[in-house]
Amino acid sequence: MKKAEWFIDKDSENRWIYHKIKKYILSTKTQFQKVDIIETEGFGRIVVLDKKIQSAEKDEFIYHEALVHPAMILHQRPERILILGGGEGATLREVLKHPTVKHTAMIDIDREFVDLCKKYLHGWHMNSFNDPKVQLIIEDAMEYIKKTKSKYDVIIADISDPIEEGPAMLIYTERFYSLVRKALKSDGIFVTHATDIDYTDSKRVCTQVLKAVRKIFPISAFYYEYIPSFDSLWAFAIGSLKHSPANLSVPTLKKRLEARKLGNLSYYDHETHKRMFSIPKCIKRLLHF
Repeated sequence: MKKAEWFIDKDSENRWIYHKIKKYILSTKTQFQKVDIIETEGFGRIVVLDKKIQSAEKDEFIYHEALVHPAMILHQRPERILILGGGEGATLREVLKHPTVKHTAMIDIDREFVDLCKKYLHGWHMNSFNDPKVQLIIEDAMEYIKKTKSKYDVIIADISDPIEEGPAMLIYTERFYSLVRKALKSDGIFVTHATDIDYTDSKRVCTQVLKAVRKIFPISAFYYEYIPSFDSLWAFAIGSLKHSPANLSVPTLKKRLEARKLGNLSYYDHETHKRMFSIPKCIKRLLHF
């Protein structure tokens, strides 16, 4: 009997998560990162960058709907959207579900990775790259945000985790968030994923991200969701210039979801929105709420 092979997601020095491998789809190194696409028994196809899972076929919709829709639904009419990262195309897919959108610029540093995603991850992008409203720009997110003169209604950061010496190290900083704020319109909204959260560990990246977002934006909000393939609670942070997602009423949420014909989403709705922003006491203490 053939011995089983496992992909080990080394979450920390204290916890390793094992995924049983069915087969390897590809393993390569681009100019910027190591890329593996693996077929697993539990979660179908998974995308791995620099030995860390980015998303999985069976549950990527949870992460991407949680990242995109709270910020998009908070804006009364999001027309111009900027996506930073998001090479798989799933963030783009979710943004384009909003009929108000007229233009989406997607910035990714790694053309080779985007091309691999186009070829191997159709279930993620659903041909979103071919939409005429989409402009794909291959560039470093920091460099783009420093020089852009464009103004956006919503900016979404879907950058890979800040691994030491990786391409994302400079993204999770006050300096970067201050540049993002300048690229927003007067009622603009920014959202970023903020890596995993732990009930007892105040030194996680998510704590530093929320602290930085709070310093830069007049309104900030934190929320989180459980992502099964990560086996983690995953954090998100919103920075807003005028509106708070935690204060959106259920009637307003329902009205906007109905007006945008978003009743067929797989995960996000008005009840999920309210739950994600209901933060338990132990996490409030951790984040100094």
